[in-house]
Amino acid sequence: MLLKPDIKLDRVTDISLPLLRKYGITALILDVDNTLSTHHGQILTDGLTEWLSLMHTNGIKLTVLSNSKKKRVKPFAEKISLDYISLGLKPLPFGFLRAIKKLGVDKKNTAIVGDQIFTDILGGNAVGINTILLTPIKPEDKLSFKIRRKLEKHIIKHFNIKNTEV
Repeated sequence: MLLKPDIKLDRVTDISLPLLRKYGITALILDVDNTLSTHHGQILTDGLTEWLSLMHTNGIKLTVLSNSKKKRVKPFAEKISLDYISLGLKPLPFGFLRAIKKLGVDKKNTAIVGDQIFTDILGGNAVGINTILLTPIKPEDKLSFKIRRKLEKHIIKHFNIKNTEV
């Protein structure tokens, strides 16, 4: 079930400490576009600063993994004071494995948080980490995204994926 997430939520700020404890998650690999901000945006999603502070205070390790270029990811990661990996080549394993190594954690205690089934969820499942699928913050305009989102809707329906109780 490489395309099925372990957890489904609407927003990154819906990820709670009890939920992380339930799954044994102590580290999160965070996507940027449509997860922490709009696609190619630099404005933080509502409540993100407080959520990041809560995660840090409670010892949850965090890093950013994005398929975007460094010039897009670096300023955003610096804004939220997180280390990052750009050009992550998701769903290929390289970026995920680099992020796990950077965090210094075991795969079983790690989760990828992202909005795309064919990059974040597929890659995370292939590498053997927990996967958290979020509802995209804002729909994208590009045709390629529209096609992927349509396919994702079919997968969500096929697997009867519903939001996880927090």
